[in-house]
Amino acid sequence: MSKLITFLSSLLQKVAESNDVNRRFHPQKISVFHGLTIPTISIQSYLERIFKYANCSPSCFVVAYVYLDRFTQHQPSLPINSFNVHRLLITSVMVAAKFLDDMYYNNAYYAKVGGISTTEMNFLEVDFLFGMSFHLNVTPNTFHTYCSYLQREMILQPPVNVAESSLYRTARSPKLQLCFNEEESTQQQQQQKQQLAV
Repeated sequence: MSKLITFLSSLLQKVAESNDVNRRFHPQKISVFHGLTIPTISIQSYLERIFKYANCSPSCFVVAYVYLDRFTQHQPSLPINSFNVHRLLITSVMVAAKFLDDMYYNNAYYAKVGGISTTEMNFLEVDFLFGMSFHLNVTPNTFHTYCSYLQREMILQPPVNVAESSLYRTARSPKLQLCFNEEESTQQQQQQKQQLAV
């Protein structure tokens, strides 16, 4: 689990730094996820803090990654950067825990873990859910695909080539560079079922 935390934080750090640079070339919207300043706590320390105090299942961190990916796809004008990555992280993990785990903490607790107010945590949750069009269900196939991607990239350390990450936007294209496509994976799964039926 510690390797996953290190890898995810490294990935998000690179994505945030890249989008910080791209901000000069592509206009980005300001949202409730943006802080006035860049937090002093590193992304890795913040993710470790969430892992330590949230007590959610390890699956929540993979699902939170899926949610972040979906959010960036649905909100292309709100890329992950150094001003919003911490709030997006605490929100995605909280939403994943509520969706996956039988027992989870309330918003006030997650607000304390994230270093924000309960009111702000409530606003972040609502905006995040609407931002990804309430697309919360993660099929076993999608979960497996994301896990496989993360495992492959962790084995290939040093951390991922940012250009391959679905959370990364190139300066040339406002669209996401997807590492895989959920719809294609679902179609492949259906084709396999049809072949087995024959």
